[in-house]
Amino acid sequence: MNEKLFFKAQLYFTAIITIAIFTLLSWNYFHEGVPSHHILNDKSLPEISNWWGALLLPSLSSFLFYTLKKRVVIKDENQNIHRFPINIVYAFISALILGILLSVFFTLGYENFPAYILLIILVSGLFFPIYRAEYFLGFVIGMTFTFGAVLPTVVGFILVLIGAFLYLGIRPLILYIVSRFLFRVVSRDQKTIK
Repeated sequence: MNEKLFFKAQLYFTAIITIAIFTLLSWNYFHEGVPSHHILNDKSLPEISNWWGALLLPSLSSFLFYTLKKRVVIKDENQNIHRFPINIVYAFISALILGILLSVFFTLGYENFPAYILLIILVSGLFFPIYRAEYFLGFVIGMTFTFGAVLPTVVGFILVLIGAFLYLGIRPLILYIVSRFLFRVVSRDQKTIK
């Protein structure tokens, strides 16, 4: 697949997201009205209408798909070579599932489970690059039905910052300490064998 086909896929994906958000907003408008959500679920803080999702979600998906293209499309001297790793799809789906689970548990009133899911996301930031576009987009889309697009984007952005710090800062430090410890153990064992 060349760069033009990837751009076409980006347009199709953005169109699907746009149709989905407008369908959701239309359904809400004709049934109970488009809901608004208070920041941090606190009535004293301002509320944000889900109408903002009509602008935010297509823009966000298009932008994140563009950043994904930078990692996936590799330019060769002769032509553009497209390499689409399947782990991007797995990352998107896992973040989508975690976003849906967080929304479902919040809606059902299980107050502890959303905190556990956020803890799972943060701990997985040591093992997986949760700061990447596919994780962020899956998480936001998974929570959009319940919370609209704005609040999940803000929460997702905070998780992206924390995930980048964990994966790019803390993880290499832990790996360095573990490798130094293992090197000492191995060198000590070799000395005792001699």
